[in-house]
Amino acid sequence: MFQKVIIIGCPGAGKSTFARRLSDKTHLPLYYLDMLWHKPDKTNVDRNTFDDKLKEIISGSEWIIDGNYGRTLEMRIQACETIFLLDLPVEECLAGAKSRIGKQRVDMPWIETKFDDEFRQWILDFPKHELPIVYELLGKYKNQKNIYVFHSRAEIDEYLAKTFG
Repeated sequence: MFQKVIIIGCPGAGKSTFARRLSDKTHLPLYYLDMLWHKPDKTNVDRNTFDDKLKEIISGSEWIIDGNYGRTLEMRIQACETIFLLDLPVEECLAGAKSRIGKQRVDMPWIETKFDDEFRQWILDFPKHELPIVYELLGKYKNQKNIYVFHSRAEIDEYLAKTFG
């Protein structure tokens, strides 16, 4: 089926949930970019450390990588054969991000305690600032990669049901 997968999209779209469901079905190892970048004390690793770890992961023969991190997106696109873009309405992404406040998550090394204004604004700006770059890259690789774009959680559920029964 596939061996090297990236899952991208706006924060709150459900990337990590989809990644876990896909990993459960395919048994591919799952890596969360947020876990590579963030430390439990809410600081970040340096870029070289992040890049080295990412290169180590993509040099493997099988993986699912969850996360945007635009600076390294093309590197991951070049290394994968399958791309899933979760392009859900911004209102759903805001609700998704808000719903995880105060909850322990496997994709983040701390529990978010508030929905801060900067993060909220980044989600609001995602369709205007990030998606055009993503779609441009997808266009560049459309003949070389398997690309799936979902616009709703129902489409995600339908894909998983149809593909994996």
